[in-house]
Amino acid sequence: MKERTIEKENAFLSPYAFKSANTVGRKTAEEPCPMRTEFQRDRDRIIHSKSFRFLKNKTQVFFAPDGDRFRTRLTHTLTVSQIARSIARTLALNEDLTEAIALGHDLGHTPFGHSGERMLNKLNPNGFKHNIQSGRVVEFLERDGLGLNLTREVVDGIVNHKSDLCPKTLEGKAVSIADRIAYINHDIDDALESGFILPSDLPKEVINELGDSSSKRINKMIDSIRLESEGKNKVEMQVGVKEATEELRAFMFEKVYKSARIIRAEQKSERMMESLYEYFKKNSNELPLFYRAIIEKDGIDTAICDYISSMSDSVAVKVFEGIYIPEAWEL
Repeated sequence: MKERTIEKENAFLSPYAFKSANTVGRKTAEEPCPMRTEFQRDRDRIIHSKSFRFLKNKTQVFFAPDGDRFRTRLTHTLTVSQIARSIARTLALNEDLTEAIALGHDLGHTPFGHSGERMLNKLNPNGFKHNIQSGRVVEFLERDGLGLNLTREVVDGIVNHKSDLCPKTLEGKAVSIADRIAYINHDIDDALESGFILPSDLPKEVINELGDSSSKRINKMIDSIRLESEGKNKVEMQVGVKEATEELRAFMFEKVYKSARIIRAEQKSERMMESLYEYFKKNSNELPLFYRAIIEKDGIDTAICDYISSMSDSVAVKVFEGIYIPEAWEL
């Protein structure tokens, strides 16, 4: 089975695609799997990881999701994976490598979305970036300090998935652009669902260019990548579609991401994160044993960031309440 997959890659993938047989390999060498390529193994390891499961209760935009109304970090990740695989298929890139990167790209994200990331970055003297933390998750934190031992290409794509960075493979670039396509469009859906904005609020020229629904816009963006990049060593949108996409993103920052309601929720979560950070800085002996062991090697600030960033929204609230909210007396 693995041999058939490798043969198909060599026969049908673009000359610019990264083939499974060309992987640099893993930090620690392992016996090859007789059925799966190395990138298929990486995808499966990520799906079975604890950090992947924890994404289901982490904020995307709307805080502390406890129902099925809004996207979470997990549904965002699955959407990124679908879009990235569509791009890879369109450009004849390696879908297995693309999917593994996409599924792992946000494993290190904090609770409470980017506000949680900003707060940890502010509190930690060494800084905190969720893409770097995602790399730390797969390299070390998973499996109680053993890490997932992923291939170098997958780790590179995970760490460099942000738009201002440059992954080494086109598959990594496909995930980076899919990430932006995904969050712009599904965040619009959630903002419409919640009443933050009305359909009539969306910039008309942009909607005329890209489409009046998420599915139309996503198809337009992916097709634009095909038209601009097919047969070439790049993954980019056509200029006009890219400019319209950036206008739509700017609209979301102005009307949703920086809205008074979101900012109020962010301020509450930031105070909670700051309180947890300060508490464990003074009471490091109350960190779970695994994170206490990290202090000796990497320092207290890294250990606290590892612990807090691993939490879901609900776990962060529960830990906060356990520390700061008095328990009711029972008579």
